[in-house]
Amino acid sequence: MMSAERIVNIEKKTPMTFKSPEKKEKIFSGRVDINDLLARARKEKEKINKTNLIFFVLFASLILIVGILLSF
Repeated sequence: MMSAERIVNIEKKTPMTFKSPEKKEKIFSGRVDINDLLARARKEKEKINKTNLIFFVLFASLILIVGILLSF
């Protein structure tokens, strides 16, 4: 059987509420900032260059490993 204290403590608990993050909406004025476009293009180009470099290194290491294995 529950004591009166325990029942009171259970009833006082309130459920946790979570706040959703506030979204900052951008207001578009109809103009495009060329610096934003150039920065985005540079980021995309850097990403593509990194991907190409990774594939090149993997391919070169594969060729090197196959060459070593075939030499024995």
